[in-house]
Amino acid sequence: MVIIRQKSYWLLAKVISAYIGAVIGAGFASGQEIMQFFILHGRSGLIGAALATILFAYLGGLVMYLAITMRSGSYKKLLGFLLGEKAGRFMDIFNLFMLLGGVGVMMAGSAAVFSEQFDLPAGAGIWSVAVLTSLVLMGGLEGVLNANVCLVPLKYLAVLAISLAALLSPGGLSGFHAGAAASGGVAGSWALAGFLYVSYNMVVPVAVLSSLGNTVPLKTGLAGGVLGGLLLGLAVFLVTAAGLAHMPEAASYQVPMLYLAGSFGPVLRLGLGLLIWLAILTTTIANAHGFASRLAPAGGVSYRLYGIGSCLLALPLASFSFSSLVRFLYPLFGYAGLVLLVALLARPLLCFCRNR
Repeated sequence: MVIIRQKSYWLLAKVISAYIGAVIGAGFASGQEIMQFFILHGRSGLIGAALATILFAYLGGLVMYLAITMRSGSYKKLLGFLLGEKAGRFMDIFNLFMLLGGVGVMMAGSAAVFSEQFDLPAGAGIWSVAVLTSLVLMGGLEGVLNANVCLVPLKYLAVLAISLAALLSPGGLSGFHAGAAASGGVAGSWALAGFLYVSYNMVVPVAVLSSLGNTVPLKTGLAGGVLGGLLLGLAVFLVTAAGLAHMPEAASYQVPMLYLAGSFGPVLRLGLGLLIWLAILTTTIANAHGFASRLAPAGGVSYRLYGIGSCLLALPLASFSFSSLVRFLYPLFGYAGLVLLVALLARPLLCFCRNR
């Protein structure tokens, strides 16, 4: 009984880590995403963070419920259910290109971190992520889940530690209570920003979580999806609160977490660079896994070949600058995520009304 319970907890940790690892990428770890979507909306950004928490928890649980009840090994079956056959087929193909694009963007991000943070060749950044991602995928789904359990808690706890240190530092709490005036931000309102942030960040988690439909029991999957969403929301909320406590200074930094971690001393640059790079690596793994699991849902040799192939196919994209790729590709990811968000929110309601 004890062994079974331990296995269940370990599987729960894998689901939670897979969800968090698919969302916390370079933009989150740098603090720039949270700055644009929440902090710049002033104190209302905290309400937006609370809204994002609810959506992350609900959608995480819903995706796991659908994946497990449909016994899906990839997101193809899930998209067909949510969008219908024709729209689902189009979204399926589009999603493959988005996942491949995500691998390329993360490789370019690794190149930027190596050159700007570590003073190392950009090519080393590209190949380090490509090789490590390929090695993880060689272990199949189990290798991906084990890598997430090992790596994701490190970056998650680092984000929480930096946020709490900034919030509890001298002047932090007083700065927070003084409040921060709204000064722009994505979408013009905290409510729309909260919805857009979640929609933008659900594309990769849907691909990752839907691949677990054949391997996770329903109760564990539901708990993992909901708890993963709540933990994501906690991180968003704390980074938002810490940013508000140090406004307007934090807004002047390209990497706001660099400013928030200012009390960490001389190890700051290396530590934060490693945090951002770790976020890049786990996001690359999530994208490559989503790509491989869609083309080879049964796993095996084909899964490993497609996983390694995704890294090789994305290499040409990595030659472009990280900022240029983000500016061009991320809006496309956002629109696709919005379609998924609406479908995830509306489809269960339509099914409920139809069955009454």
